[in-house]
Amino acid sequence: MLVFLWYLLASLLGAGAAPAADEITYLPGLQKQPSFKQYSGYLSGTEGKHLHYWFVESQNDPSQDPVVLWLNGGPGCSSLDGLLTEHGPFLIMDDGATLQYNPYSWNKIANVLYLESPVGVGFSYSDDGKFATNDTEVSLNNYLALKDFFRLFPEFSKNQLFLTGESYGGIYIPTLAERVMEDADLNLQGVAVGNGMSSYELNDNSLVFFAYYHGLLGSQLWSELQTFCCKDGQCNFYNNQNPNCSTCLGDVQDIVYSSGLNMYNLYASCPGGVRHRVSAERGQLVIRDLGNNFINHQWTRLWNQKLLSLVALHESVRLDPPCTNSTPSTLYLNNQYVKKALHISPKALDWVICSAEVNLNYGRLYMDVKKQYLKLLSAMKYRVLVYNGDVDMACNFMGDEWFVESLQQQVQVQRRPWYYEDVDGRQVGGFVKEFDNIAFLTIKGSGHMVPTDKPVAAFAMFTRFIKKQPY
Repeated sequence: MLVFLWYLLASLLGAGAAPAADEITYLPGLQKQPSFKQYSGYLSGTEGKHLHYWFVESQNDPSQDPVVLWLNGGPGCSSLDGLLTEHGPFLIMDDGATLQYNPYSWNKIANVLYLESPVGVGFSYSDDGKFATNDTEVSLNNYLALKDFFRLFPEFSKNQLFLTGESYGGIYIPTLAERVMEDADLNLQGVAVGNGMSSYELNDNSLVFFAYYHGLLGSQLWSELQTFCCKDGQCNFYNNQNPNCSTCLGDVQDIVYSSGLNMYNLYASCPGGVRHRVSAERGQLVIRDLGNNFINHQWTRLWNQKLLSLVALHESVRLDPPCTNSTPSTLYLNNQYVKKALHISPKALDWVICSAEVNLNYGRLYMDVKKQYLKLLSAMKYRVLVYNGDVDMACNFMGDEWFVESLQQQVQVQRRPWYYEDVDGRQVGGFVKEFDNIAFLTIKGSGHMVPTDKPVAAFAMFTRFIKKQPY
């Protein structure tokens, strides 16, 4: 009897015991504090690695709603960008001090866990101060952090779990899912990746077609690309050894990434104006290149060597994604009162949107994630969504569509428009093609950051994905 009472007492004290020390009791910048609970603190990875998290409970029914992990990409960029500028419960205003509630927040229907990964990104840190890592280490640390989250929040351990992410999250999420699906203690239900890097080869090959048919290249360059990079109707823009092809692709890269176009949204302006890929500003080297495209070409290797030599000459290096304005988020998150509210460790670095050190020293081990997707799909029990804003040039829709097609799954619903409701009535959200357990979906007129560009359509898509409704 005494043993039973002891177990009962332990379960009452332990179960449902979210870490009180991590609860955000007052968040600066809000006119009114939220009705839902939120937490911020650290989760443990491998020895000495501390990953910062910000967890927002569902505004609907936290005990029953799913837990959704969100990872931004880079590699080396912070998931708090997803929270504060994409689909979090509050969005940062231009003053860098004020937050406004987001009517299309994903935590309207889910408990959302934003994880800053890997260490060195945002407020995540390691005891030894070393941030060099690679795809395999990152997937392990993300898995360990997820396990630690459910240790701290046991009341959510039986909830449905979805893994979601964006951009280089196209590598992070499937490689994490591969570990999670082997763990019977985690109630994995599905995976969603937005504008993800799924295959370097398909991304490079499709980008050239995307650029030409969106009017960026002109007929002469296109004719030269066809002559030097294509044979028997097949084009290789990925690792073509023909020097004339390489020269043409150098021109393509200059137009797409260096001419001043917004690579994240072709039809949007470039916040802050047109800048160089690399510049020195007040003694600091500023890099506006995440290094994900045309990585096999000789001029890319030469560029990377030049970049590393420039880095060595500067004490301070900043990595800014091109045509993005991270100043408001940076001001807000480095405010001492905000850091206190979020329980940020004094060992953490100042917050920046992307870590140059992580990005420049990152080991890209997976050139595609086909194996991971096929493993997920072979289980025949997970819902998988690959979605793309259709005017993004960082990870364009065509490359991801080709990738999903390459998985050779049984088609269930042929490509068709999908719809959602907004203030003007029923609208075309984009196009969707559904296979066994996986769907490819576009968001019309959106760039790389879908919930930022098309919040209403993004929320409709997310709701249908989470609730396992038809798109």
